[in-house]
Amino acid sequence: MNVQRFTQLTARRTPPPTDRPQATNIEPTEADAILMRQRRSRPISPHLSIYQTQIPWVMSALNRITGSLLSGAFYLFGFTYLISPLFGWHMESSALAESFAQLPTAVRGGLKFMVALPFTYHGFNGMRHLVWDSGRELANKSVVRTGWVVMGLTVVCSAGLAVYGT
Repeated sequence: MNVQRFTQLTARRTPPPTDRPQATNIEPTEADAILMRQRRSRPISPHLSIYQTQIPWVMSALNRITGSLLSGAFYLFGFTYLISPLFGWHMESSALAESFAQLPTAVRGGLKFMVALPFTYHGFNGMRHLVWDSGRELANKSVVRTGWVVMGLTVVCSAGLAVYGT
C-alpha cells in the first residue's frame, strides 16, 4: 500500500477538527443553570415505592422513631421542669397528678395509651434485638413471627396499662 492511499484512508476515519467539542468559558451562574437542567432531566429512583412493605423494615423504622420520641420527650420534660420556677409553672408531681385526675376518663385512658405505646413497643423490640444478639431467631420466618409477637404484645400491654387505674 502506498503512502498516498494510506493517508486518504486515515483522513476519512478521523473527524475534522471542527466536529470536535470545543471548550468554552462560561460564567459560574450559567454552569449552575446547566447543571440544574441536567439534574431535572435525570430519572428519579423509585426508592421504597418498588418494594413490598415488610414487617422487619417497618419495625426497624418504628423502633428508631419511638426511641427518638422517647428521648426527645425526656429532654423536653427535663428542660421544662428546670425552667418552670422561672415562669411560675407548677411542674411538681402533685400538681401534675391533680391536673391529670381532672381530665375525663376517656381522655385519661387515651393519653395513657399514647404514652404507653412507644414505651412498650421500644421495650419489647429491644428485647427482640437482644435475642438476635444471642444468635437466635435470625431466620426469615422467625424474624417475621417475632415481629408480629412484638406488635401484639405492644398493643395488649399498652391497652392494659391505659385501662389499669383509670
